[in-house]
Amino acid sequence: MVNITETQIKSIGNVLNDSTRPLKERFRALFTLRNIGGEECIKCIESCFSDSSVLLKHELAYCLGQMQDERANPVLRRILEDSTQEPMVRHEAGEALGAIGSPENMEVLEKYKNDPVVEVAETCNLALDRIKWLQSQKQPTLSKNPYNSVDPAPPSTDSNVEYLRKVLLDGSAPLFERYRAMFSLRNLQSKEAIDALGEALKHGSALFKHEIAFVLGQLQDERAITYLKQSLQDDNENEMVRHECAEALGAIATQECTEILTKYLRDPKRVVKESCEVALDMCEYENSPEFQYANSLNKAD
Repeated sequence: MVNITETQIKSIGNVLNDSTRPLKERFRALFTLRNIGGEECIKCIESCFSDSSVLLKHELAYCLGQMQDERANPVLRRILEDSTQEPMVRHEAGEALGAIGSPENMEVLEKYKNDPVVEVAETCNLALDRIKWLQSQKQPTLSKNPYNSVDPAPPSTDSNVEYLRKVLLDGSAPLFERYRAMFSLRNLQSKEAIDALGEALKHGSALFKHEIAFVLGQLQDERAITYLKQSLQDDNENEMVRHECAEALGAIATQECTEILTKYLRDPKRVVKESCEVALDMCEYENSPEFQYANSLNKAD
C-alpha cells in the first residue's frame, strides 16, 4: 500500500478547492480524497462547501457518506441544518448521515424529517429508516451488492421482478420499501429489472426519480439509455433528476451517450450543464485504453 503524506493530501485538497480549475479535475481530486480517507481528507472536503457549484457540493456530501467515517458527522449535520445551502446539497448531507449510520445522527434527522423542502424531508425519513433498520439487526445481512456502494436502503430479500416492480411503482407504499425494491432490481441486472426501473423514472418524487437514474447509471447497461435520455431532454423535469440522468449516461459511456451529453453542454440549468461536463469526462475515461486495461485485469481476478 502506498503511503500518502499529509502534504500530498493537502496538495490534492488544493486542487479540489481551486475554483479556477476545470470541474473534472476537481472531481478527480475529490474522488482521490474519498479513496484515501482519514481526518485530513475530511477537512479538505469540508473546506469546499463554500463553493458556488451545487453539483460539486452535493458530491462532497455524497463522498463523505460513502467514506463512512464518523468524523464527518459534524460537517454533514452542519450542512443539513444550513437553510442557505441548496436543497440538493442538504438532501445529500442527510443521505450521507444515514449512510454513516451513527445512532447520534437520529436527533438531527428527526428535526428535519418534516422540512418544508420535500427532498430534504424525504431524505431524512429514509436516513432514519436506514439507521433504525441497522439497529434492528443483530448482524445486518445485506444481499450481495456488486457495486460496493453504501445505499440509502438495503435491497429487498425478494427477487421476483413483477412483485418488486409493483412495490417500486406503488406511490402509497413507504418510500423505504420502494427503495428496497429499487436496489433489489438493480442487483438482479436483468432486462426485465432494467425495464421496471426505467418505467419508474416517470413516477414519484424528484428524490425517488433521481435515485432511479443513479442506479441505472450503476448498471452501465445500454438498455437504460432511452429512459435516461427522455428525462434529460425534458425541460420540465426537476434539475435534480436531469443531473442524475446526465451522470448515468456518462457512466454508460457509449457514443450515443456522448452525443446526447454534448447537446446539453449549454443547458440553462447550471447543475445540468456541469453534470454533462463531468459525464463527458467519465465517457472519455471509461473508453480510455488505461481503463480498458485495468478493467480486463479486474475481470481476470
